[in-house]
Amino acid sequence: MIIYIYSKCSTCQQAIRFLKQKKLSFTCKEILEQAPSLQEIQTMFHYQNGNLKKLFNTSGKLYRELQIAEKMPSLTEEDALLLLSQYGMLVKRPFVLGEGFGLIGFKEEEWNNYL
Repeated sequence: MIIYIYSKCSTCQQAIRFLKQKKLSFTCKEILEQAPSLQEIQTMFHYQNGNLKKLFNTSGKLYRELQIAEKMPSLTEEDALLLLSQYGMLVKRPFVLGEGFGLIGFKEEEWNNYL
């Protein structure tokens, strides 16, 4: 399982504590240093039933600076996924990919269902 986090994010820190408490094996990647690959973004898009908005960190500074909300209606799926793979701070986090599942954000109840 791979988890992309922003280390200063309290939700990401909660997610890491949760995984450690469950004694689960995972690889942690800092999203500022390495954004999820286009393939990982596409996989997560599939797990989120094609809901692009779920993939974006809509409360983030970069999201506002790039005016993604205004551009979203005219963005193609391909362009949106490419943007996410190029700018890690646009990605909602924590961003977790495991065998047969993908989780975005940390909701303990949802994570308990998968993990």
